[in-house]
Amino acid sequence: MKEDLPINIVEDISIAIILEAATPEAKVWNVYLINEKPIAIQHVLVSSKGYGIHNGIQVKTSTLRHFFEEVNPNSFLKIEAIDPQVFGLTSEYWLSFYVDGIMYDKKYVFLPESIIDDNLIKVPLVNKPGIMIGGVN
Repeated sequence: MKEDLPINIVEDISIAIILEAATPEAKVWNVYLINEKPIAIQHVLVSSKGYGIHNGIQVKTSTLRHFFEEVNPNSFLKIEAIDPQVFGLTSEYWLSFYVDGIMYDKKYVFLPESIIDDNLIKVPLVNKPGIMIGGVN
């Protein structure tokens, strides 16, 4: 039964939307996976999608899936580029990975209009401004 399954809590893993570059004409944003664990994570799968209401119409983006064999300890990697036009939608990232043969998963949700300059922080390891969910617990 469900209550018999172990509770595998995800710690020290973050998803961040990073401001890579900014010019007066445009800003370049990318989504990163950040592993603040002292050990590598293996067989990493990230699914991403956006959804919400835009101009009074319910919209959904395509679901994208990314696989990474391994993410080294105390490191980060780019998952995908993200278009600022979707910042008015909910952006959802579902992460699954293994540590020592045990599967972990977690959903990270960026709410509409949360990716704004007022919410920018210096993201650990990446050392760039961004919006981050997760981190060291």
